[in-house]
Amino acid sequence: MTKPSLPELLHAAVSSVGGVERPGQVTMAEAVAEAIDAPSHLLVQAGTGTGKSLGYLVPALAHGERVVVATATLALQRQLVERDLPRTVDALHPLLRRRPEFAMLKGRSNYLCLHRLHEGMPQDEEDGLFDQFEAAAPTSKLGQDLLRMRDWADETETGDRDDLTPGVSDRAWSQVSVSSRECLGATKCAYGAECFAELARERAKLAEVVVTNHALLAIDAIEGAPVLPQHEVLIVDEAHELVSRVTGVATGELTPGQVHRAVRRSAKLVNEKAADALQTAAETFERLMELALPGRLEEIPEDLGYALMALRDAARTVISALGSTRDKSVQDEDVVRKQALASVESVHSVAERIANGSEWDVVWYERHDRFGASLRVAPLSVSGLLREKLFTDRSVVLTSATLKLGGDFNGVGASLGLAPEGTEGDDVPQWKGIDVGSPFDYRKQGILYVARHLATPGREGSRGDMMDELAELVEAAGGRTLGLFSSMRAAQAAAEELRGRLDAPILLQGEETLGELIKAFAADPKTCLFGTLSLWQGVDVPGPSSQLVVMDRIPFPRPDDPLMSARQKAVEEAGGNGFMAVAATHAALLMAQGAGRLVRATGDRGVVAVLDPRLANARYGSFLRASLPDFWYTTDRNQVRRSLASIDAVAQAEGR
Repeated sequence: MTKPSLPELLHAAVSSVGGVERPGQVTMAEAVAEAIDAPSHLLVQAGTGTGKSLGYLVPALAHGERVVVATATLALQRQLVERDLPRTVDALHPLLRRRPEFAMLKGRSNYLCLHRLHEGMPQDEEDGLFDQFEAAAPTSKLGQDLLRMRDWADETETGDRDDLTPGVSDRAWSQVSVSSRECLGATKCAYGAECFAELARERAKLAEVVVTNHALLAIDAIEGAPVLPQHEVLIVDEAHELVSRVTGVATGELTPGQVHRAVRRSAKLVNEKAADALQTAAETFERLMELALPGRLEEIPEDLGYALMALRDAARTVISALGSTRDKSVQDEDVVRKQALASVESVHSVAERIANGSEWDVVWYERHDRFGASLRVAPLSVSGLLREKLFTDRSVVLTSATLKLGGDFNGVGASLGLAPEGTEGDDVPQWKGIDVGSPFDYRKQGILYVARHLATPGREGSRGDMMDELAELVEAAGGRTLGLFSSMRAAQAAAEELRGRLDAPILLQGEETLGELIKAFAADPKTCLFGTLSLWQGVDVPGPSSQLVVMDRIPFPRPDDPLMSARQKAVEEAGGNGFMAVAATHAALLMAQGAGRLVRATGDRGVVAVLDPRLANARYGSFLRASLPDFWYTTDRNQVRRSLASIDAVAQAEGR
């Protein structure tokens, strides 16, 4: 039997999900197949509605080698495992003459820990363990969640937190889960044979397609010890998120609370001298942190340096002592010891990293109203790490609706550690970028309106002219507005102002869970939804509920963001344009994601309104506009009001 062609396979897969083949999807599948066969690397921009999941799954499954698919959001992981993969595997089975297995793999703390569930958890202030079910009042929300999870443990096959509906709070989940550092290990644990996390790893070893998240991919790359099974193809979906997710995993933090927790957990398991040294170092560190002012530390102050070295040395002594002394009075000592070790090792590694100092790290103080001060350290850049760890020994495909910024892929490529496209060299990963377009006719379906007449937004202060403009636009649209704001304070101020001015219901992020807000927004076209960062990327509401997407200002990073400003300065010192490479690229990605909320289906019509004149007037405005979908562009405020009123009238006539 002849081997089925890629178009045959794609046709079968698309038919199985009730979809329609699109030219962009075919182009993408061919490019992915070519990159896997070469092997080389591919950046592919595929607009909303292209069907990019099948565009990479079909060629990957046809190739027959193991593939890891890493995504940023839970929604896409679920879509792949619950919908796209089962249907695609069923559709391709008769043609491929094999049925590829697939599995989901996440970090250990995402799975219910049977040991902690049945044996309890170490209590910081006491020896041994306590029963969290006894400690939580059965009538409390926490107690009810814990009892529900105990029942769920007998039914679930996966133990995966995301399979528990309705979900539970982080506090409740922490009572029944462990980090990889706290885990006893399958061989030492009484529940090792039935451990959900271990079963997930075993399933992944046998699967041809492993679906995971960016965070686990980052841990696999950074920590050296492989978490993911050996694979020949890596596909990174929602790839515009990868750099920030990897940065998050590579960021360390020290707080007085965390250090004191390590002291409490280890004190009764080591000799008095070792315990006292860590206690003294913790108190010195806490005194310094009480005086800490937010901002970057370009050099580590002498007193902080001494405090960190004392913490590092005391933590190292405790780690050594934890391995040798045994205390027969401590119940289930292995568990208590493991949790103590995890706490002290975390303190040691961050204290050592900051004390040693590296030109490749950025260190800063943060102060939180509720949690107090913290000391943080993050890599100045993750591009070198990604180049070294991501693009060797496998073919990598990175895809998203937003990878092409200012007209090319080189900006995103540079953040991933890739030289400009077409650069030759022995140690230079070879890659190409393609934009397979979108099935939507953006020029006919959407308008990009820039309110050029408004005053340039300052850092703080009220924007009366912007509020007037926003109210007029929302009124013309008949509600139907998704408001994307650069800060929570701005979103709250706008919601408060417009609730006083308009009849349209205004929902505000934070007043209800995001899922409930989006459901309410989609259900009533007259409703508006205002919010900040997660709305820029996480809202998928096709149809008449979202016909006006408003951005209050260009979402540049805050000037006092220590990591972003350090990255900008580093580019400038190397002779580059720091503002364009860091701030403008950050803003372009967010704006492209935000503008992408408008057109989610072929029948959608509407306006993206940017209430920041710099998009029209500033030199970098053309770079930002080139990163957005190709909407019809105007700065005419009367024209845009007429268009919104017309779109609203059509929707009302259709009873929507």
